Amino acid sequence: MKQSLNKIKESLQIIRFLKFPLQGGVGFLILLFMVSCAGNNPIPPYVYEANPHYSFGYAEFFGPYYNRYGNPNNVVSLSLFSDSLKITKDGSLVGYGQYLFLEDIFISAESSELPAGTYTIDSTGLKNTVAPGLNDTIDDEVYILGATISYYEKNTTKSTLKRITSGTFNLAKTGGMVTITCDFKTADNKDLDGSFTGELTYYDRSLDITRLPVNKRTRFLKPW
Repeated sequence: MKQSLNKIKESLQIIRFLKFPLQGGVGFLILLFMVSCAGNNPIPPYVYEANPHYSFGYAEFFGPYYNRYGNPNNVVSLSLFSDSLKITKDGSLVGYGQYLFLEDIFISAESSELPAGTYTIDSTGLKNTVAPGLNDTIDDEVYILGATISYYEKNTTKSTLKRITSGTFNLAKTGGMVTITCDFKTADNKDLDGSFTGELTYYDRSLDITRLPVNKRTRFLKPW
């Protein structure tokens, strides 16, 4: 509405400058024509980075985390960060960019690191699958579990978190270097690619498994 009023004011100024007589319906018709020709200029939708390059990351080994639920496969969580994101000494995440968090990656009971291969977003818990992002209620609290992408934008009002619900990622190894290539879809049906090349540090959390909360998500995420 504000844009339309501004266009009408601009058109009136043009008509006065051209000294068009606003008599009868002629001036009104000219005004209506000029406003209609100006058209609407809708604000384009905000576009998030669809192909981030992750500059650093780490993995956490949890061992047979879901063994008590009948799944003997080992579990690894993967965290990757892009752009200027960094972790401070007190454990806070600062900067802007994308934070990819694959909470439950299932590997064989004989493995303690992610083997080379292709991993699929899938809720079966089978080897070489990644639990999809979902909303779940635990002890009356709603959590977002599984695979997610968090956007920390320069315009903080646009920062958000999205669930990853389908797709794959490929992991290749060359010496001590790891290359990860993603091909995901988010819950709002947006493509999410992305890649990482570098050393991947592993942290062994399997000894703490009895003391971990039900939701073992790292506490970087803001309450959007």
